[in-house]
Amino acid sequence: MTRDAHDTGKLPMGPLLALAMTGFTCIVTETLPAGLLPEMSDGLQVSPSLAGQTVTVYALGSLLAAIPLTIATQGWRRRNVLLLAIFGFLLFNSITAWSPSYSVMLIARFFAGVSAGLAWSLVAGYARRMVAPALQGRALAVAMVGTPIALSLGVPLGTWLGNLLGWRAAFASMSGLTLILIVWVLARMPDYPGQAAGDRLRLRRVLFTPGVRPVLAVVVTWMLAHNVLYTYVAPLVSPAGLGDRVDAVLLVFGLAALVGIGFTGRLVDRHLRTAVLLSLAAFAIAALLFGLFTHSAKAVYGGVFIWGIAFGGAATLLQTALADSAGDGADVALSMNVVVWNGAIAGGGVLGGVLLAQAGVGAFAWTALALVLISLWIAVTAREHGFPAGHRQARHAAQDATA
Repeated sequence: MTRDAHDTGKLPMGPLLALAMTGFTCIVTETLPAGLLPEMSDGLQVSPSLAGQTVTVYALGSLLAAIPLTIATQGWRRRNVLLLAIFGFLLFNSITAWSPSYSVMLIARFFAGVSAGLAWSLVAGYARRMVAPALQGRALAVAMVGTPIALSLGVPLGTWLGNLLGWRAAFASMSGLTLILIVWVLARMPDYPGQAAGDRLRLRRVLFTPGVRPVLAVVVTWMLAHNVLYTYVAPLVSPAGLGDRVDAVLLVFGLAALVGIGFTGRLVDRHLRTAVLLSLAAFAIAALLFGLFTHSAKAVYGGVFIWGIAFGGAATLLQTALADSAGDGADVALSMNVVVWNGAIAGGGVLGGVLLAQAGVGAFAWTALALVLISLWIAVTAREHGFPAGHRQARHAAQDATA
C-alpha cells in the first residue's frame, strides 16, 4: 500500500483519514466536558469549576507523557504504538462514561490525556512516512483535517448528544468511535519499524538541531496568542453583542479553519515559508480588527473568519517545519511540540484570566497582536533554518547531494 503511494505520487487517503480520525478523537475527547459542565457537575455532585478540571488534567496528562512515552516507544513498530494510543481512548473514555465518582473520572481523564500526548507525537511522522518527500506536506494536511472538523462539528454534536441522552452517553459514543478506528487501523494502516537503538537521537541533540528552537518559539508565541483569544472567546465577542451567539462565532471559526487547511495543503510543500508568514500576518490583522472594532459585530465576524483561516493550517505548517528541521529526530521533536502546544493552551488560559481580571476584555486583542508580531519576527529571521524558502523536495535533494 505504502509503496504504491510512493510510486504513483498519490496520497493514501484511507490511512491518512484514519490519522485524521485519531486527531478528531483527541480534540473531541479533550474539549467535550466544556460543553457539558452543568450536566457533569450535577451528575458527579461537584461544582462546575471542579468539573472543569477534567479538561485541565487531560492537558496535564498530555504534557507529562508526550516526550517520555515517545522516547520509550521509539523502537516499537509504529502501528503498535498508534493502536496503543487509540486503545487508551477506548479504555479511558469508557471509564469516564461509567465512572462512579469524581476522583475516578479525574484519573481516567489524566490517562486519556496521556493517550493523546502519545498520539499527537506520532501522527505527523506517520503521515510523512507514507508518501514521497514532495507530498509530505499535503499528506500532513489531510492527517490534520480532523482538528478543525472536531472544533466546528464534533464538539457541538457531542454537546448536543450529551444534552439529549446525558453526558455519559457522549463519552460512550467516543468509545464507539474508537472501536471503529481500531478496526480501520488494523485493516488499512501500513506498518513501519521503529528506530534501531543506534539511530535514536537524544532529546538534547534534537533540541539543539538548527531550526528546531525557532520553530518551537513560533509555536509558543503563536499558540499563546491564539489561546488567549479562543479560551475567552465569549467575553471577547460580547462587546459586539454576540455574547449569546458564541455557537455561531465558533461555527464560523471552524468552517474558516477548514478553508485554511485546504489552502495549506496546496502551499505547504512548495511555499512553506510564505504560508507561515501569510498565516501569521492574517492572524495579526484579525487581532487588529478585534482591537479597533470591538463593538462591531460585522468586524468581529470578519476577524473570526480571518483568524480561522490563519489557524486552520497552523498545525500542518509548524509540524512540517519542525520535522524538516529535526530530520531523523522528527518523532522526538514532534513530542516536544505536543508539550509546547499544550503548555500554550494552559498558558493562554492563565494569561487571559489575568488580563480579564486586571485590564478587562479590551486587552485581549492587543496582547494577542503583540505575541503574534513576536512570532512573525522569529519566523522572518529564521530564513536559513526553521522556515527556509523554496520547495521542500528541492531543498532536501540539495542537502542529500552535499551530504
